Amino acid sequence: MRLTKKGHSCMRVEQDGSVLVLDPGAYSDPDALVGADAVLITHEHPDHFAEDRIRAAAQNDPKLRLFANRAVAAKLDGLGNRVQVVGDGDTFSVEGFEVEAHGELHAVIHPDIPRITNVGYLINGRLFHPGDALTPLGRPVDTLLLPAHAPWSKTAELIEYVREVRPERVIPMHDAGLSKIGRDMVRTLVGGGGPPTPASFQAVGDGETVEV
Repeated sequence: MRLTKKGHSCMRVEQDGSVLVLDPGAYSDPDALVGADAVLITHEHPDHFAEDRIRAAAQNDPKLRLFANRAVAAKLDGLGNRVQVVGDGDTFSVEGFEVEAHGELHAVIHPDIPRITNVGYLINGRLFHPGDALTPLGRPVDTLLLPAHAPWSKTAELIEYVREVRPERVIPMHDAGLSKIGRDMVRTLVGGGGPPTPASFQAVGDGETVEV
């Protein structure tokens, strides 16, 4: 699979001519959905889900398929059976990709802020995008897309999450709120300069592509 970072938490995954796009939100590159066959959305926050962009892409391509939790699907009314509701434990095939849904709730931002549904996606058993949660998988994966910075996170939790999931490689995402200095700090602390983890750390810039 070829993985291209399209800004913040938006990832474009390509395989054998098919394209999945995960979490095209308000901070994503404007061209993130061009040529997409399917879109996977983890939750309804605007940095992960830009309704206007999704609707425009769906209008331009009647074959575009959408997968999301029930709350997001409700915001996409009018698109009919092109929208499939998925939740924790569901599995599905789309355009040659095998996908598992993992997780139920967004991470706690503050006890006074109600938690919403968040569903992560494991693609082909190898690449995991958790959205805005540190969802345990119960087994290691090849590549973990790690939310590097959020109102709900701290570095110690990220390190322990990497230790728990035991990926071979970590690629940071959810980092639009960080300066270069902040990204370097995360790379240093999670990528070998801090407490040891079992994973290698590979920073991928916006627009860059890697094999996964």
